[in-house]
This record gives sequence, C-alpha cells and structure tokens, in this order.
Amino acid sequence: MPSPNPDDLIAIDMHTHAEISADGHPSLSAELSAASARHFKTHGTRRPAIPEIAAHYRERKMAAVVFTVDAEHATGHPPIRNEEVAAACAEHADVLIPFAGVDPWRGRSGVRLARRLVEEHGVRGFKFHPSLQGFAPNDRVAYPLYEAIEELGVPALFHTGQTGIGAGVPGGGGIRLKYSDPMLVDDVAVDFPELRIILAHPSFPWQDEALAVATHKPHVHIDLSGWSPKYFPPQLIRYANTLLKDKVLFGSDYPLITPDRWLADFAELDIKPEVRPLILKHNAARLLGLGKS
Repeated sequence: MPSPNPDDLIAIDMHTHAEISADGHPSLSAELSAASARHFKTHGTRRPAIPEIAAHYRERKMAAVVFTVDAEHATGHPPIRNEEVAAACAEHADVLIPFAGVDPWRGRSGVRLARRLVEEHGVRGFKFHPSLQGFAPNDRVAYPLYEAIEELGVPALFHTGQTGIGAGVPGGGGIRLKYSDPMLVDDVAVDFPELRIILAHPSFPWQDEALAVATHKPHVHIDLSGWSPKYFPPQLIRYANTLLKDKVLFGSDYPLITPDRWLADFAELDIKPEVRPLILKHNAARLLGLGKS
C-alpha cells in the first residue's frame, strides 16, 4: 500500500483522532465527549471526518497517523470500525497513516482482528487508552494481543497520564487514571522486548517515570501530543534535546489541538536546530518505516 513520502513533508503528526464515522457515529458517548470538550475548551468545534483530516494535513504538507479507540467493554459504546478508518486513510495514502484500536478485552477474537487489520487492511500500528478501556497495560489479558502486534512488526501507542475524557463528570465517568501510569508499560517493554512502544503525551503526573522508561528501554518512544508545547515541563524539553532526541515524536491530538497551534508554540521552545527536524519528521519516518523502497 502506498505511504506518505517523507521527502515531500515538513512534519509527521503521530497522534490524531477519527472522532466521527462516515454515517455520523461518534467515537465517544455524549457524556464523555462533552467532558472532553469542556476540558480542551473545544465546545462548538466541528468534528472532521477523515477526508477533511486529509485535506487539513495535505494543505500543510504534513502527514498524520489517524486512529480511533475501541473501549466497548468498559464503556458500552460501540467504536468506529477500524476497517472504515483504514479504508478512508487508504483513499488519502499520500498524507494519512492508519492505526487501529482493538479492545484487549476482546481476547482471541481481538488477536485475530489485529492480524487481519494489518495483513488485509494496511494498518500500521495500534492505539491503546488504558484508562478508557479499563485495563492495566501489564494485565495478562492484553498479552496475546501484544504478542501478535510484536510479531506483525508495528508500533503500539499507549495513552499515558491524565485524560480529559471524563474530567469533571462524577467519578470521572468511571475512568481510572492509575491505568495510564507509564510504569505499567515498562512491564510490557520488558516482556515484549522487540515491541515498538510509544508513550503518548507529556505524562502528567508521571513525566519523570515516562522519561525513565524511554531512556531505559531501547524501543520506547514518547509523543508530545495533547499539550501545547508552552506547557511542557522543563525536564521533558531537556531530555528531548539530548538523551531522547531520536525517540521523541511530534503529535498534536487533532482535532482537540490543531497542528498550527502546536507548531507555533513549539517554535518558541529552546530546541536545538539539529533536533527540531528529528522531532517533527525523521524519528516518526524511521519508526513507521516510511521512505523505504
């Protein structure tokens, strides 16, 4: 399947959301969606369909990883179908890269689905949201799925840190923050040493833990999505400039944060000139295997 050509791009956004299906089905329940909108101050913001995401990034000479999250076991809300996301991305393969969301609670059927999505639908990675999906990353229920993803040779992206989903709802909408501690992913990196892992977001309140895992485990990366760069903690900037310069990835969290806003704020950070292109494009291209003949 064709892929974006890094030579034609100024950046690769590793973290964007398909929030609505072609027939209008939302990725979250109304209650959780409203809480997320309040948290990110995006009330009234229209949720773009995948062709609109493609146009948004093509206009900016960027590529984007696109995914949805399958959390039906914990939330009771049916996900946007991964096959739809993959097919829509295939129609815009010059700028979009499909990841998939498979609920670890699906068991062996989830493992079969993961294999089919990669082998038949061109999916290039998988997104997990432990707090939303209601599982600890090191719970053995997910291990058969990780084993398949490791064997397929594609990355696993884990939400880490606090989440705006459920924020302000009584009981957090049932969402437990503890499942998104990056130290739980450290166990995954130990037990699946060839699995390429991405820790999503500045991992508040566990930023130091995320940095420790990424510096200790050779296949663990960090994406910078979900926060404006002007709010990045100083230790994250310091490590991005030095020890983790080859393992930190641009991500916006679009449509919750636009790439325009993220890049404008990133331009104000004290990042070394030689490190900026690594974060914006080259690290992601290498991780995703883009530009290889």
